[in-house]
Amino acid sequence: MATATTALKARLDGLCARYDTAGALERDPLSIVLAYGSPLDREVAAFVAAHLAYGRVDPMIRAVKGVLAPLGARPADWLRERSVAAARKELTRALEDWAWRFHTGPDLVAWLLAWKQLDAESGAGLEVHLLPRSREQPDEALSRLVQRLRMELPTSYGARFSLPDPLEGAACKRWRMFLRWMVRGGWPDLGLWTRYPAQGLVIPLDTHVARVSRFIGLSRRATPDGKMAQEITEALRRLDPVDPLRYDFALSHLGILGDCPGVRKRGTCAACPLYTVCRAGTRPKARPQK
Repeated sequence: MATATTALKARLDGLCARYDTAGALERDPLSIVLAYGSPLDREVAAFVAAHLAYGRVDPMIRAVKGVLAPLGARPADWLRERSVAAARKELTRALEDWAWRFHTGPDLVAWLLAWKQLDAESGAGLEVHLLPRSREQPDEALSRLVQRLRMELPTSYGARFSLPDPLEGAACKRWRMFLRWMVRGGWPDLGLWTRYPAQGLVIPLDTHVARVSRFIGLSRRATPDGKMAQEITEALRRLDPVDPLRYDFALSHLGILGDCPGVRKRGTCAACPLYTVCRAGTRPKARPQK
C-alpha cells in the first residue's frame, strides 16, 4: 500500500509540474482576480469569478470580465462609496444586457450588493462571515451564510444556483473554489484570509476532477456530491497532509484543457504523468452496501 501511495504521489507531483504554469493559469478565472492589486479588490473579483466558474472557459472568462468592468480598477471602493440605491441603479443599467448561462444581470446586481452588505457589517469583507463559531465545523459556517443569502437574495434560478448548501450534501464547487483562492497560500492562490482554518478546505469538485479522481483511485463514488469531494480531499491529504489542495489546479486543468480523452490508450495517453496509475476504461468493483 505504501508503494502504491508513493507511486500515486509521484505521478500527481508530475502532473503539477506540467500544469502549474502561467500558461494554464491564463485559461482560469483566477487570472482575472490576480489582475487586481488590493486584497479587497481581489476578494470582490473572486466572489464574482468563482461563482460564475462553470461552462466553457473562454466565454465564462468574458462573462466574468463583463460583470467586473462597470466597477473599474477598484471594485471594493466602487461598492463602498455608493449607497445601495445608487449602486443598484448603476449596476442594473450596466448589466442590463449581460447574461451567462443560468445567471442574468439582476442576479449579479444582487450578488454584488450582497458583498456590499456583508462588507458593511464586518468592515473587512467576507472572511468573518465564513469563520466557524465555537464548536462549529467550517461547513456549518458556510451553510449558515448560504441559508442567510437564500433568505435575502432573489428567488431566481441563477441566484439559487449560487447557493448550494454543504449540509444538504452538495459539493459546493464554486464556494470551495472561492475559499481555496482566499485561504490557501500556495501557487496560484491568494492566501488573503489568515483566520479561516486551512485544514477545513475541501476540493472544488467539478466534472473533470471527479472523472480523473475515479480514474486514479482517489474516489470510487459514482455521484459527484459532497461526499465525493470529502473523499477526494482525504485521499489527497494522505499524499500531502499539509497542503492537499495543491493538486486541485493540475487535476482540473487536465480536463479543462482537453488533455484527458477519458479512454486509456497508449497512443494518446502515454505522455500523461498519470498514465501508469490511471484506470480509465476499467470498471471498479462495487463496494458492499452498509
